[in-house]
Amino acid sequence: MSQEARLPVVVIGAGPVGMAAAAQLSERRVPFVLFERGAQVGEAMRAWSHVQVFSPWEYNIDKAARRLLEASGWEAPDEEALPTGGELVSRYLQPLAELPQIAPHLQLGATVRSITREGLDKMTSTNRDNVPFAIRWVDLDGRSRFTRASAIIDASGTWEKPNPIGVDGLTVPGEADNSDLIAYGIPDVAGRDRELYEGKRVLVVGSGHSAIQSALALLSLKDAETSTKVTWALRRNRIERLLGGGLNDQLPARGALGLAARRAIDDGRLDVLAPFSAYSIRRAGAALEVEGALSGHALTVSVDRIIVATGFRPNLDMASELRVQLDPAVEAPPALAPLIDPNFHSCGSVPPHGVDELTHPEKNFFIVGSKSYGRAPTFLMATGYEQVRSIADELAGNPVAARQVQLVLPETGVCSSSRVTGEASEACCGGPAATADSCCVADEVAKSEGQAGCGCGTSTTVTKPALVVERA
Repeated sequence: MSQEARLPVVVIGAGPVGMAAAAQLSERRVPFVLFERGAQVGEAMRAWSHVQVFSPWEYNIDKAARRLLEASGWEAPDEEALPTGGELVSRYLQPLAELPQIAPHLQLGATVRSITREGLDKMTSTNRDNVPFAIRWVDLDGRSRFTRASAIIDASGTWEKPNPIGVDGLTVPGEADNSDLIAYGIPDVAGRDRELYEGKRVLVVGSGHSAIQSALALLSLKDAETSTKVTWALRRNRIERLLGGGLNDQLPARGALGLAARRAIDDGRLDVLAPFSAYSIRRAGAALEVEGALSGHALTVSVDRIIVATGFRPNLDMASELRVQLDPAVEAPPALAPLIDPNFHSCGSVPPHGVDELTHPEKNFFIVGSKSYGRAPTFLMATGYEQVRSIADELAGNPVAARQVQLVLPETGVCSSSRVTGEASEACCGGPAATADSCCVADEVAKSEGQAGCGCGTSTTVTKPALVVERA
């Protein structure tokens, strides 16, 4: 056995996918070290602990992690229940982190600064694949540390790098200067952050379900303080698709969210600006003036606070001395990018993918989880679990198993849950349509583009297939 082979695999990030990687490696007796920058596992998820996810527990627990937990006497949650971010941490990640197979290898408060090949820069090719990785990181006390590794699994996520408000992908003038009145992601507006938003004029910017969640949570504050005013600005005019759940919305809770937003708009409780582009933000006393354009016409919006829910992007700084290859638009590995590109992603599950799609020119360096999807917002935890299962088999010396991908996801048409009350048909995809001759939003969009339809309204049977694909 070579010296490199005896070194551990370094996993970066103790979120759901990083913890799954640790569990998969543990089962295969592959030595590993798990770095988490936070003081606790699931640090990023704790920031949105109040948010209920769209997929039930069934799809949120990695198989290897489940086996380790069940062997310890762990009580599994109800598979049909929808957990919050906080429940995912307290009932799943934290118990997993305390297991003897994981705990000794978990390094909390470890911020990875850089990764390279030991003694080599990016330009050096001689014997490169046989040289160990060198990881420089900082511990909780601020001390610089150094670890050598045989492989790297980067599951650090994208939570720390939210997209700015600018439609061009850049911060607008005044955005950084007024950051004290701007929140990114999904703040807990009805809970711990309530006093910041109740009775205020709030602008929510974003064209995804996170924006809808924030807007609806803000509307709930109007019951206690009627002066609360909510304006929802979409940078692109995609509201009809979004409110129905989008072309590939297969999860009932997500469809219900769109229905609730549509009702709020129809009732006049939620003002919508679309398409809206912000050009600048300036302070006006205790408030903010957001200068921009609505459908190309100048518009200034006066608000007290802004929530920017425009998605996230990967931070690739730590890998600047590694040979990483990414799609220029999506910022995902080139083989993965066309499978997840939201410009083309349609109704149906994400195709199975594993080690082949996640391989970079830098041997044994892998980016997984939401970070592997770059700027695409279509990531599901279950796909991340399959990613690290495939990689763990590859690193354990089982290339055949690594390329036999087993992925269980909601199949097209899963919209028939009792969690959605009465307004979505049993065989719909994306919620009810606005036109009578369409079964759902996806069907409506397909017909508007000259297609026969989405095909999901022809049967009420819902199945959950195990997709097994062996690639040559």
